[in-house]
Amino acid sequence: MTRSVADISASLRQNFFQNHTAEATRYLEELPAEQVAEVLQGLPKTLARGIWETLSPVIGARALATLDDAAIEQVFAQLDPNRGALILAALSDGARNRYLGLLDPHSAQDFERALSYEPDNAGALMNTRLVYYTRDMKVREIVKKLRVHKQTGFRALFITDAENILTGMVELQDLLLVGKERRLGDMTQPVKAVAQATTTREELVELFDKYRLTELPVVDANGGLLGIIQHHVLLDVAVEEAVVDMQTMVGVSKDEQALSNASFAIKKRLPWLQVNLATAFLAAAVVGVFEQTIAQVTVLAVLLPVVAGQSGNAGAQALAVTIRGLALREVWPRHWLRLVFKEFNVGLWNGIAVALTTALGVYIWSQSLGLCLIICLSMVASMIIASVSGALIPVLLIKAGQDPATSSSIFLTTVTDVMGFLSFLGIATLLMGMI
Repeated sequence: MTRSVADISASLRQNFFQNHTAEATRYLEELPAEQVAEVLQGLPKTLARGIWETLSPVIGARALATLDDAAIEQVFAQLDPNRGALILAALSDGARNRYLGLLDPHSAQDFERALSYEPDNAGALMNTRLVYYTRDMKVREIVKKLRVHKQTGFRALFITDAENILTGMVELQDLLLVGKERRLGDMTQPVKAVAQATTTREELVELFDKYRLTELPVVDANGGLLGIIQHHVLLDVAVEEAVVDMQTMVGVSKDEQALSNASFAIKKRLPWLQVNLATAFLAAAVVGVFEQTIAQVTVLAVLLPVVAGQSGNAGAQALAVTIRGLALREVWPRHWLRLVFKEFNVGLWNGIAVALTTALGVYIWSQSLGLCLIICLSMVASMIIASVSGALIPVLLIKAGQDPATSSSIFLTTVTDVMGFLSFLGIATLLMGMI
């Protein structure tokens, strides 16, 4: 019986996809999404599965969008969760949730687990709207692909093999300097660095800084390309994290927004305000101990805020530098002794410089050498204590299993106020005869 033209065409198509998978996939990626879906629907399930899993995720997502719900469910029923998750990640949130809703609970759970990453990890920060490029592709094909899929914001193309394993990279500017028939393999450079999906934000910062990167590829355990992290995304996250740290350092919940409900804000802020009140009473108690000294020399009350304010600023500087170093993993809690030694020296020399300036101002105002000596000694002592405290508080919070940014400034303010008042009024009491 003579075979029909349709049967012969289907057989040839299947042969082509089975024996020349990489070339067939490249051909598909140049077609409109509707045709991609139509071709794949006409292939045997096992063969179609391999093509779906090697297609660029953004193209796979567009092709799926042209299918009905039953066909979409059938496609995902065959896909490996890790590869299918890449296609899902290239979809909008609404489409992704709709597709997952089509699957049975167990399959949906597998895909959700493949999609889930810690918020600060590379998996959550990467751009998964990938278009794959291989070494044997020509420059004219690349340009066509870039125009069709409108990939913008990238300075490099990451090259993969037939299994989507990352093999190298090509700078986009290099494409402008060669002929249209030149193959990517002739221009491919080694990839400087890669990240795993579980790489933390702090480790990503180190990689970007060490290798001066604009994009960083994220790969799975086998070296398969999962996504790309762009420098500006990491920067945006760092800025957002810095804002959160600013809030948590002063006892404001990171969940509170500018227009959050008043009751929510009260619930989050009030406990720390109560803690702050307790520490304020502690500082007031220190002043109360020296009530007679202040009664005898009332000018001391005028100068108290000067000492407390300067020590507070010195402590805040040390705190900010230490928290940044811990966050970026420049230092570790085991380095606490080196931190203390460094901040002791900083506090000492800054204290001496500020004390001399303060003494000059006090002398012009009061004409009292004794008062100048008192404020000099107390300024140096309080600034040393403040600087050392600014370095130790975040380390102690880490040791206690807490976020080093959480309410650090409240504890630091307590130390700087108490020790500032204690040093100034204590030294004044000892040197009362010189005032």
